[in-house]
Amino acid sequence: MIVEGRLSAGEWINEAELCQQLQISRTPLREALKVLAAEGLVELVPRRGAHVSQLSIRELVDLFEALSGVEGLAAELAAIRMSAADLETLRQLQSGIERRHAAKDRHAYFRDNQALHEAIVRFSGNQEIVALHARLIARVRRARYQALLSDSRWAESVEEHALILSALESRDARRAGDLIRQHVARTGEVVRASLDEPLR
Repeated sequence: MIVEGRLSAGEWINEAELCQQLQISRTPLREALKVLAAEGLVELVPRRGAHVSQLSIRELVDLFEALSGVEGLAAELAAIRMSAADLETLRQLQSGIERRHAAKDRHAYFRDNQALHEAIVRFSGNQEIVALHARLIARVRRARYQALLSDSRWAESVEEHALILSALESRDARRAGDLIRQHVARTGEVVRASLDEPLR
């Protein structure tokens, strides 16, 4: 709900309403809110509850720069280290996101796109990179979804993924790394352009 903008930045979480909507008690909801707070998606305020956190433009710029570097290195390593079965997994994921785009199923596309990026990082074979990526992606997920609200960026993103896959299939580590760095940086630019705040 936060990622897709159904709960807006700054909005207070109505615990009673969410418990009813999700058909759960307060205890699991509060545990979930603690996890979301650790991921930077909500802020817990003593005696007041929780509200959806808001990233500054500076934080968003920093996050996309870091994510670009991490995914670029992961792609370089994956190009060298991944197995034939790993490569087939990426082909299937790419085929899936192309189908989701054609069907204009933004929610499913976002989920499958996330899985594709996570698979490339996982196929790097470096667990420290995987852990670092997970921490970054938790904080930047909302912004990545926002970029997909631009139909032109969505189409552009699908094409960029195809080029990244082609480089990985060719085992061209440098090109794969460069392409994914540009891809992530471009997403960051689109998000930045959609916001009115000056960089702080």
